[in-house]
Amino acid sequence: MESKHGAPKRRKNPIGRIFCFLILVALIACIGIFIWYKSGLKPLSKEENKIIVEIPEKSSISSIASILEENKVIKSATIMKIYCKFNKTSNLQAGKYELDTKEDLKTILSHIENGEIYDESATIAFIEGKTIKDYAKQIAAKTDNTEEDVFNLLKDEEYLDSLIEKYWFITDEIKNEEIYFPLEGYILPDTYKFEKDMSVKEIFSYVLNYMDKYLSKYKEDIESKFTVHQMLTLASIAEKEAYTLDDRKEVIGVFFNRLNSGYNLGSDVTTYYAFQVNMGESDLTYKQLNTYNPYNTRGPNMIGKIPIGPICNPSKSAIEATIYYTETDNMFFVADKNGKVYFSKTQSEHDAKIKELKDNDLWFTYE
Repeated sequence: MESKHGAPKRRKNPIGRIFCFLILVALIACIGIFIWYKSGLKPLSKEENKIIVEIPEKSSISSIASILEENKVIKSATIMKIYCKFNKTSNLQAGKYELDTKEDLKTILSHIENGEIYDESATIAFIEGKTIKDYAKQIAAKTDNTEEDVFNLLKDEEYLDSLIEKYWFITDEIKNEEIYFPLEGYILPDTYKFEKDMSVKEIFSYVLNYMDKYLSKYKEDIESKFTVHQMLTLASIAEKEAYTLDDRKEVIGVFFNRLNSGYNLGSDVTTYYAFQVNMGESDLTYKQLNTYNPYNTRGPNMIGKIPIGPICNPSKSAIEATIYYTETDNMFFVADKNGKVYFSKTQSEHDAKIKELKDNDLWFTYE
């Protein structure tokens, strides 16, 4: 006989509900932890931001993680420690590092594992044939100095006087008020390594000491023929006019013949420097060629004269070619568009050679 109240009701199981709830909470927590962990592996920022960080010797993973977090290189020291434990990362090397917040945790740690120590030095290759203006740009790009720092120092009379007093090869010839840049020609082209925080004065001291050591080998041979300033001036022209040692030697021989015979040097490269036009930019104008300038050996009042100073910084090859130049009967030279130099004894031979080069599409023209 059924109860008048119907079938008995099932009693709810509170333990089952609690169990399900705990599983759900645990699942949500795991997902949250996973998201938090994955997020912590990502870069701290989207923009490049390089930060110098120093890791002391014998630092633990925990202390390195704290250093990176404190310096705002990574998002979380805790995540880094978890990552290192899971990935068995242990070989983190001490040193100074330049780390980028745009990189993820894995990449940042790889720099430290590989010992990619931050090099605080600045390597600068001063190329032969380039000018002080070119070198100033390199100094500004690679060190904590500006181009203006370079030019301001070159205007400092006391500084120039100190160089004249210190170095045997620097004289008051560099202080002629018509010279554009007093140390033009005195920077021996080479690859140098400086500290980034070195001042321009310290940089010049370093390279001038190098020039001193180099030129001292030729001191007697130089002084038996000309002043160092004259030698560097001629060498700077040879640097621009020819490429091989033999050609440069003969170019200097031609220059001496012209100087001793009442000619001007007639070198276009000096005119480019006189008007601060880079070769390759454009052709020289008739007005420029015929305007007096103490650098312009094509201009008036320059018969028997060399430029007032160097027009670039000559290489060792150009310097040695000038000191030990070739005595020759030639009075003229011209180079074709491939850099081959042709020498002539007379004006008519020279003119004929130019015509030949033009007729054979070997004459250099500007685009």
